[in-house]
Amino acid sequence: MIKQVCAICGGSTPKKILYKQNFNINDINKNVFSARRLPDGVHYKIWRCLKCGLVYSSPILPESALYKLYKKSKVTYGEQIADLTKTYGYYLSELEKYNVKKERLLEIGCGSGFLLGEAKRQGYKEVYGVELSKEAVEKAPKAIRKNIKSVLLRKCLFPKNYFNVICFFQTLDHISSPGEFLKNCFDVLKPGGLVLAFNHNISSLQARILGEKSPIIDIEHTYLYNLETMTMVFEKSNFQVLCAKPSSNIYSLDYLLYLTPLPKLIKNFLVKVVDKSGISKLKFKARIGNMVLIAKKQNN
Repeated sequence: MIKQVCAICGGSTPKKILYKQNFNINDINKNVFSARRLPDGVHYKIWRCLKCGLVYSSPILPESALYKLYKKSKVTYGEQIADLTKTYGYYLSELEKYNVKKERLLEIGCGSGFLLGEAKRQGYKEVYGVELSKEAVEKAPKAIRKNIKSVLLRKCLFPKNYFNVICFFQTLDHISSPGEFLKNCFDVLKPGGLVLAFNHNISSLQARILGEKSPIIDIEHTYLYNLETMTMVFEKSNFQVLCAKPSSNIYSLDYLLYLTPLPKLIKNFLVKVVDKSGISKLKFKARIGNMVLIAKKQNN
């Protein structure tokens, strides 16, 4: 386990503990780090910086261990792909308000490539992805899979000034070195290029009401942002933030039930009831705890 500090203010600023660590290190396995698994309430010790308000976990597993866990992680969100594509695709289309050039797009944490397929549908000429999960990459269509790199984003992975758009959805809060990560994004983005980040919002009404029982209080999340702290971390990395606002998702009724912090027996009973009633796949567009940020690499 390694110590983390505030990614905005550094390690010398005062902080307070929000929640104590609640797991045994021997219980950690690939299933715990699988994308969009059912909430289990497992998390590191969680702190809040008293200067900027950034929420972060410390101590955490070292990057080498996280790499291995994410590499072996499972794809558990198959039934949500259609809803995710509609949600993320909508926010990708919002880049057209900012005169986006649809030449090359990179998605970091691209999973099985469903959003890359949507980007092609929206007119992007070339799409690329970065995704650690071996299983997720194997599920990507062949035409997209060939442009997915199953590694961490690092310096020199792509040429400098190469992409017009970089996007990541529910990825930034998994990154243990956000400053380095955003610097690498900055380097491979063309001047005038755009970044689209879609993340959990630790200051949302849902997160404030549920507290430690919120599904975003999770061992996968090394940093948790709100609109202010996500703006600050981007500006610290020399991006110009164009937009930062709450976002909406499309959910099915059964998935919303899965996210609720009810006891497992009650939750499973309710899921069976709505499934038998035929309404489990009813769709809702709701603002439940996420946000979106659009930033620009200014021209030199």
